[in-house]
Amino acid sequence: MKRFLLLFAALTGFSAPAHAYWEYGHETIAGIAYRNVTPQVRASIDRLLRNSALLETAGCPAKTIEQASVWADCIKTLGPRFSYAYNWHYQNVNICKPFDIKSNCPDGNCVSAQIDRDVKLLKDHGVPMRERIMALAFLVHFVGDLHQPLHAGDHADLGGNRARSNYGFYSTERLNLHTIWDGHLAERAISTLPVMVRVYSAEERAAMWGGTTEDWSRESWQVARDVAYASAFGGDACADKAPARGTLTPEAIDKLVEPARQQIMRGGLRLARLLDEALGPQPGA
Repeated sequence: MKRFLLLFAALTGFSAPAHAYWEYGHETIAGIAYRNVTPQVRASIDRLLRNSALLETAGCPAKTIEQASVWADCIKTLGPRFSYAYNWHYQNVNICKPFDIKSNCPDGNCVSAQIDRDVKLLKDHGVPMRERIMALAFLVHFVGDLHQPLHAGDHADLGGNRARSNYGFYSTERLNLHTIWDGHLAERAISTLPVMVRVYSAEERAAMWGGTTEDWSRESWQVARDVAYASAFGGDACADKAPARGTLTPEAIDKLVEPARQQIMRGGLRLARLLDEALGPQPGA
């Protein structure tokens, strides 16, 4: 039913109900990670999520890693209880200025800082079980958010939410660049063969999962600037004469499939690395 409602929202031009990458993207990133962690870490993930009832979030289950991947969006419907986490989903750095993560992450209230925090919480077995489960669910979701370029780059338009754009021959007043990357393009990229949720080779993992959250933030910001906005707004969204409404032609969409797939693969494999670091054997233990 959720998948049907999201499809209906897409076809009618309404934004999805606060699901960055919608369900399909987050679940795919989670699935890639789950298949690429060590067997011991996979068992630790399962053990934590078997106790997810401790979260006491009725209607927002987290019994599997796929459910956990959208839990952080689902809890937005629970009112003020989790309102403190709203700003943790993004860090919209201006694409028309030099990259600067620090000024866009006040007091750690941004997605990259929360990823680092969640890893620390998962490593600490002195943290109560409930808090570690919550850290796991947040981590799985936030790594997905960080790799959606329009959660990292911004043009004074709420990460593309106010950037009205056409998607091929599909155009409505409410369709925007953020929604396109969250849903329409993500669906196209994930559905394009070869299958993305699989075990990756050591060479593939090594090529994608290196770096820090700041490195990944800069990379996603560059994709937002040089790929997402540039493709929709005539090559330079920062130009004085950039069009008021973006347009992704069918030809442009074809060229965007691979960059979109790359971001999802990067997110999945980097999440796998972080989970191995957080839940695997600790140095000196």
